[in-house]
Amino acid sequence: MRLLLTSAGIKNTRIHDALVDLLGKPIAESSALCIPTASYGHPMAGPGAAWRFISGREPRCPMCELGWKSLGVLELTALPSIDEEQWVPMVEETDALLVNGGDALYLCYWMQQSGLADLLPSLRAVWVGLSGGSMVMAPNVGEDFVGWKPPTGGDEALGLVDFAMFPHLDHEAMPDNSMADAERWAASVPVPAYAIDDQTAIKVADGTVEVVSEGRWKLSTANESG
Repeated sequence: MRLLLTSAGIKNTRIHDALVDLLGKPIAESSALCIPTASYGHPMAGPGAAWRFISGREPRCPMCELGWKSLGVLELTALPSIDEEQWVPMVEETDALLVNGGDALYLCYWMQQSGLADLLPSLRAVWVGLSGGSMVMAPNVGEDFVGWKPPTGGDEALGLVDFAMFPHLDHEAMPDNSMADAERWAASVPVPAYAIDDQTAIKVADGTVEVVSEGRWKLSTANESG
């Protein structure tokens, strides 16, 4: 799997270059499907955030407005009611999955219910996550990020990477996202944990993890602030 796990989309040249490297070709020659589902599970997002994401009208978190060759919407809550023959080939053929932020556990639930989670390891597409769309790849999100509660309870996510993420570090509109808050969160999760600001992303390719940043970040090992 190839992943670009961002806090706030393709915010700077280094993150942009990392995306192009993962795609193996220019964005203008690449197809993408955008996934707005996580927006609906978060009280501070909702349909308005989903529309801004899909329409490319969210300059604070650039994703869909990057000049893709083609762009479509993959709404995960609709997929269980659709024959797989109608959507699986489309997902298998696309170059990138652009995944909006919101509630990571709500997104995780619908990835599992739709069957997308089972497909991920075999896909050639680059997973480009934004905030909750990045956090969903972790084994756990931490109790601080449990909003929408899954039927099984807990804070477990997909576990397709072996680390957790705390996005929007030091964000001016999020007073609970200081480095001290991130360190307390990191001590509560059982895996290595990255705190990343909006100028930072984590690139994962063939099992190799690389931090791509023009901002501030910190890696803490399990139950330590290191």
